[in-house]
Amino acid sequence: MINRIRFFLILSIIGLFSVSCSEYQKVLKSTDYNYKYEKAMEYYGEEDYYRAQTIFEELVHILKGSTKGESVLYHFADCHYKLEDYILGAYFFETFAKTFPNSDKTPEATYNAAYCYYLNSPKPSLDQSDTRKAIDAMQLFINKYPIDERITEANEIIEKLRLKLEQKSYDNAKLYFKLSEYQAASIALKNSIKEFPDSKYREDILYLIVKSSFLLAEKSIESRQGERYQNTISEYYVFIDEFPESKHVKEVEKMYEKSVKQIKKL
Repeated sequence: MINRIRFFLILSIIGLFSVSCSEYQKVLKSTDYNYKYEKAMEYYGEEDYYRAQTIFEELVHILKGSTKGESVLYHFADCHYKLEDYILGAYFFETFAKTFPNSDKTPEATYNAAYCYYLNSPKPSLDQSDTRKAIDAMQLFINKYPIDERITEANEIIEKLRLKLEQKSYDNAKLYFKLSEYQAASIALKNSIKEFPDSKYREDILYLIVKSSFLLAEKSIESRQGERYQNTISEYYVFIDEFPESKHVKEVEKMYEKSVKQIKKL
């Protein structure tokens, strides 16, 4: 008895699926664009974003300039977003904002474009192009709509993205140090502190600058050592002045003392 019920249930599901597919094919083949629009909105309302998107894609060009054109383009962009295609979602939300600058939906589209870039932003170890795009897009939203209810969230997102860039900058600079490329490490570390002066890694960065300068001096030919040991001493004073209680104090003091002795020997 149970097996018969299951059999009929499966047949019912197959039947419903067949009817659904048949209806969808009918919509795709139709030349009645108002009908297509209504069905696309119906699919969208049912969260069948794939089918809705396919129909909206055709209607974007056909209904461009009509009274439904605005709705079609917005929902087409939102289908990409809902289907987690954030690159195209951002593109079409931006297209909407440029095409309909006076629409009630434009603030939301502008925010959504930035949010798509944010969702597409990768982990810090990867290329951060989309992270920078997200910051720029979110800042554009803030500048254009300063009293929008999403401003607080937009600022929080920018802060998260900047922290990611900060970590990327620090990790890249530290990698040069790990590879014993001390001159490149020193340059990269200084650039990182210049770009992110309030970095949470500031203490470690200044410490690594001292150490990079010292190790570079040790590896250098004699004619360059005096200048480079002197740089180590200068970097030591910068570090110790800012972080006199650091856990690295004893180590940097030893590097300072060795640098002074080496300069006297040269």
